[in-house]
Amino acid sequence: MPNSAPEIRLAGFSGSPGVCIGQAYIIEKKGLDVIEKYHIQPEARSKEVNRLKKAVRKAKEELQHLIASTSTQVRDHVYILEAHMAMFKDKMLYTQAITAIEKEGLNAEWAVKKVSESVKSIFREIPDPYLRERADDITHVSELILHNLVCAEPVKISSIDKRVILVARDLSPAETLQIQLDKVKGFVTDGGGRASHASIIAKSLQIPSVLGCGDAMRLIQSDDIIIVDGINGLVIIHPSDRTLETYERLRARYEKHKASVNRNAHLPAATNDHVTIRTKANIERPEEIVQVRDYGGDGIGLFRTEFMYIEGAGFPSECELFERYREIAEFMSPNPVTFRTLDINGDKIVPGANIQPEENPALGLRGIRFCLKRQNYFMDQIKAILRASAYGDIRILFPMISSMEEVLESKKLLAEAKDALTKEGVKFNPDMPVGIMIEVPSAVILADELAREVDFFSIGTNDLIQYALAIDRGNPQVAYLYDAMHPAILRMLKMVVDVCKKHNIEVCMCGEMAGEIQNLPLVLGLGMDELSINPPFIPEIKNIIRAVSQKETRAFVEEALKLTTSEQVYDLVQERYGHLFRLENA
Repeated sequence: MPNSAPEIRLAGFSGSPGVCIGQAYIIEKKGLDVIEKYHIQPEARSKEVNRLKKAVRKAKEELQHLIASTSTQVRDHVYILEAHMAMFKDKMLYTQAITAIEKEGLNAEWAVKKVSESVKSIFREIPDPYLRERADDITHVSELILHNLVCAEPVKISSIDKRVILVARDLSPAETLQIQLDKVKGFVTDGGGRASHASIIAKSLQIPSVLGCGDAMRLIQSDDIIIVDGINGLVIIHPSDRTLETYERLRARYEKHKASVNRNAHLPAATNDHVTIRTKANIERPEEIVQVRDYGGDGIGLFRTEFMYIEGAGFPSECELFERYREIAEFMSPNPVTFRTLDINGDKIVPGANIQPEENPALGLRGIRFCLKRQNYFMDQIKAILRASAYGDIRILFPMISSMEEVLESKKLLAEAKDALTKEGVKFNPDMPVGIMIEVPSAVILADELAREVDFFSIGTNDLIQYALAIDRGNPQVAYLYDAMHPAILRMLKMVVDVCKKHNIEVCMCGEMAGEIQNLPLVLGLGMDELSINPPFIPEIKNIIRAVSQKETRAFVEEALKLTTSEQVYDLVQERYGHLFRLENA
């Protein structure tokens, strides 16, 4: 029967590339829409606390069962659920909820809701997009508890018995990890971000997803025919026959293209004029190392070390850090691993740091500033990284550098750590390369002086663009102004690369700009020695690198640097290199 409803298109962003067509399956989380607030009398508060504890115990049991039954396809992501297990006893959530019952007389449901909203607001002030998305973890853990408090039926994606496309306001890791590829073609969510666990798991499963649609739950009904275009971040509701034909062709082309690209993932990323660009991976956890190898990465260009701190009860010891770092170094050897030192902002992340809340954390005590204030913790990490350097090709990277003083003080502590290990008789690489993140405009301006003090630069474009353009990309009012092709950004990058060439030090780009194929002609033409990107993007990036000439991209960048608007730069990229990005020519 022909479809008479008008075609509707919803814009979101790609959580995972690909195309799927099928019937929508609405995921409704019943019972949590309205949480009632009522007062608990003093004599009944201990009973209310016990009710909360019982709900937490039951949620833990349910999560433990899910961990045990997770399919082999997504076993690498079980660490997410294990982190959620730890959060059940977290002081920021569990203990504060108990306090809210005991001190304020709040009912358990409202106490969990109040505390989780408070903690989420703290996380959402964090500049780093990955850490900011961890606010969703608080939501997911609190929902697991609330389900048991209000006796609501939990979502059971594993019980779906037909081929469908999931549509939800959001999907928690506990829900996403239930996806069975023979039942679920893809998914669409109103919320979620590029760094959300749902997006990460979707990439691992290699199923199309579009996140951040906003109106999908309002506009889509169960059994509606929809198209999920994870290539362009688009959802099409009630597609016309013509649209269906177009997307069937696109889906087939994409699958053929993906198979070809993945087959060649382990070939070198050498331009057609024989210039090899090292392509490494950005990862957060040891569990992701397998992906680095599977996707053809030349090493780890950025290992974010924050997560042992975030998920534990406080600051890990030198020995705990060393054991984890050594495992990573040994597994990746002989390929290199760059450990970025702690990039957090006080007790908004790590319990026990005792730093006062800040009105503007993006400009506050974060990155190297925090580490130089808390040198005992910093020394533990530096010594752990040094010790791991005896087991592989290890580099150390200092984040959020904005002044020469910070570099000199960091190097001084590094020297002290070497002296201490030498006296202890501990092996390490005394010549371990030292680098700094270039992600603050002042570091760009001082690059010529900073380059004399270090072995390499790593350009963090996410923050550099944000700070240079005064854009909070998490703010929907101005996020559209966040632009990697802004002429000011290109000129800043050119300044940094020129300094590196002058001083004969390596330069890497490790921000999202490096992983977006439309930026590659600019990135290559600027003269980057290496790129560090999310593992699933490595095969496609290497594929594009092999299709271009660095000599031509350098001449191209000279043209682009003369332009004065982002639109002009974008149009020039599309004119010269657009044929490489369009799937119909893949």
